[in-house]
Amino acid sequence: MNKLHYIFAILTFFGFCILWLSYDTSFIEAFDQNVSNLLYGLDFITLFHYLGETKVIFCISFILLIFIWIRVGDLQLTLFVLLTVGFGYGLYQFLKHLIERPRPEIADQLSTYSFPSGHAVHGMLYLLTIAYVLSKVVASKKASRIVWSICIILFILIGTSRITEGRHYASDVLAGWMLGYSWFMICVWWYEHGHRKKIKNKTH
Repeated sequence: MNKLHYIFAILTFFGFCILWLSYDTSFIEAFDQNVSNLLYGLDFITLFHYLGETKVIFCISFILLIFIWIRVGDLQLTLFVLLTVGFGYGLYQFLKHLIERPRPEIADQLSTYSFPSGHAVHGMLYLLTIAYVLSKVVASKKASRIVWSICIILFILIGTSRITEGRHYASDVLAGWMLGYSWFMICVWWYEHGHRKKIKNKTH
């Protein structure tokens, strides 16, 4: 990953913090309402929320870990997946209970807290992790770009699905993407820093 990705991660973290401090302002409330008016009830997009369910994410991540063990045999890459997906889950759950933002008022609403959107955070984390791991084993740059593109489209649809079914405010989803990207890049930095150090030690 080049430096621009890390700079953007710093910006997205600050963006998350700004949304955290301002989600109850009139500006953000108007933003949430406008996006809800635009997207609410789009059933096609709503279907993508299944790809962001916790059970699905952990199941696919387990398959990814088996793939790494068989195909790559990289312990640090295994730990990378556990950090992005496993610790990422704990991170957004902690923040939900810390912030305690109520969900939108709709019939049969969930009883858990709203900010940030878990589907947005976790959906982004596991899909970007898949793309990152596959980019390590796929020789073709074109194939790698296709994988990245598919994963990006999917996590956008997963996050957006929470607005279309009224489970989250748009600011919850936006904050989730910001938090997810920032945490993902922290994990990428940890992995690549350790990987470079390992290669350097082997050459000496």
